[in-house]
Amino acid sequence: MTVAEPPRWRRLEPDTRREQILDCAVRLFGERPYAAVSTTEIARAAGVARGLLNHYFGTKRDLYLEVVRRLVIVPGLERAAEGITGSLRTRVERSVDWYLDTVSLHGRTFVAVTGAEGVGADPEIERILAEADNLAAGAVLTAVGIPRDEQGAEQLAAVRTYGALAKAAVREWIRDGNLTREQLQLLLSQALITVVRDVLPGLRSAH
Repeated sequence: MTVAEPPRWRRLEPDTRREQILDCAVRLFGERPYAAVSTTEIARAAGVARGLLNHYFGTKRDLYLEVVRRLVIVPGLERAAEGITGSLRTRVERSVDWYLDTVSLHGRTFVAVTGAEGVGADPEIERILAEADNLAAGAVLTAVGIPRDEQGAEQLAAVRTYGALAKAAVREWIRDGNLTREQLQLLLSQALITVVRDVLPGLRSAH
């Protein structure tokens, strides 16, 4: 008596299948540049026909936009920021830890979509990244004790500038290996403490 082999393909719910395709795209776009990854390869890795990938996401660019959104716009970010309490140093260190934990889940793809390794000067990607930067800046200010209704344009601009530093530092950590996580934690924490303690109070009076 022989045991029948399980079917090669499993029937999955549409949302599950869509997430499976997206997960494979996140991984592959982190391994190689955008131009070197095909939808055929992504479909093969996800175990689906390319037509199904097109059904869920449309074109390769549309799929890449979803990858970018997945990695840079974090659901519940403001709520997580509101839960951070303690001294300024404690708030900052917890915020930086949370950021590094989140980025490290798909580190190489995060570096690719936020830098030159991605599609390049694409207006829609730039819009998504700008939206993410604005959301992150607001969440950082909330995390360090500045409520949303007290956040001014100058403060948000300063923290967005800090965010550019954070993304560059992550590239040094994940892509280039020039910094350890511990060194990165120190750099980003000290820089943010300086911004909050020494820079933000003087911005309004420096017009």
